[in-house]
Amino acid sequence: MDASLNVDPQELAKFSELAHRWWDPESEFRPLHQINPLRLDWIAGFVPLAGQRVVDVGCGGGILADAMARRGANVLGIDLATKPLKVAQLHALEAGTTSVEYREIAAEALAAEQPGAFDVVTCMEMLEHVPDPASTVQACATLVKPGGWVFFSTISRNPKAFLFAIVGAEYVLGLLPRGTHEYARFIRPSELARWGRAAGLDPVASRGLTYNPLSKRYGLGTDTSVNYMIACRRAA
Repeated sequence: MDASLNVDPQELAKFSELAHRWWDPESEFRPLHQINPLRLDWIAGFVPLAGQRVVDVGCGGGILADAMARRGANVLGIDLATKPLKVAQLHALEAGTTSVEYREIAAEALAAEQPGAFDVVTCMEMLEHVPDPASTVQACATLVKPGGWVFFSTISRNPKAFLFAIVGAEYVLGLLPRGTHEYARFIRPSELARWGRAAGLDPVASRGLTYNPLSKRYGLGTDTSVNYMIACRRAA
């Protein structure tokens, strides 16, 4: 692994070990399957996906990338984890999703290669897994066209987030494997917004993702204290 890459080899290994279970809706990736319609509709509320050129940064096994392609977007999913990418490619073949392709490349490298090439950039549940999230934010800003949209999702850093996202989700409810997240890598909305502005992005809106343990359902709301999404736009 190139030491200059903005990647944690342990994080890659963690998700690679589970790659074969990525498209099992009852597996460790069940939360991703459950929140995917929510985040997809939220993105589509800002920009119609049909005909748009989209890059999904940190695409993993392709759950969001595939869904955006099915909405009519031309999607490139990128990641540095080989096994999840192979799973994503296989699923696209099996499902007949022709307007999505996958590539093993860092966001920073793609940004240097194709600056301003995409109408939409998504980077979901990824920033909290890289050593330098601000570098990823800058890469996403470079990848999007002037006037284009960039969407991030991550987890805030505060005692409530520690209680809900780690203690609750990983140890009490078992929604995620233990060790999925590291509290020190969580990112406050103010930090993410600051990195976005420094990269030339204007944070337009934010939304919180919440989980009801009684109904076992996820929902969107105004509470961004744990899981949240931010929509940004690059100046035209």
